Amino acid sequence: MKNNRIELIEGVRHQLKDILESSKQAIYVYLDDTHKLCNQRFATLLGYGSTREWENIGMSFPEAFVANQSRETLVSAYQNAMKDKTGSTIDIIWKKKGGGQVNTNVILAPVSFGDGLLALHFITEEVDRLVRSE
Repeated sequence: MKNNRIELIEGVRHQLKDILESSKQAIYVYLDDTHKLCNQRFATLLGYGSTREWENIGMSFPEAFVANQSRETLVSAYQNAMKDKTGSTIDIIWKKKGGGQVNTNVILAPVSFGDGLLALHFITEEVDRLVRSE
């Protein structure tokens, strides 16, 4: 089972390579706490030096990366995506590696890949969104 999940997440990495590398948004893909990937924009947003550094954090995703006040929102949106195959747009506050927090808007969408169902997330920092709307 573990090897299948590794193959699945690496297949997604290959399939989304162009989007991950060229998107102007921070992006991460979540299968489970161990099997996840992100682009450099997301790693940098949370204070990590590389995508692999972020990906190698093996503890509970919400505890490691999500501020307390946003955990229920993100977990609920994820559960709805997996159960009902529905996407959502949510405001999430992330925990930064070195301390501090960052306010974001997240587009979460369920994505089928092979035999798996993953959650694809596009993240925009709130400051960026306010500047663009003026």
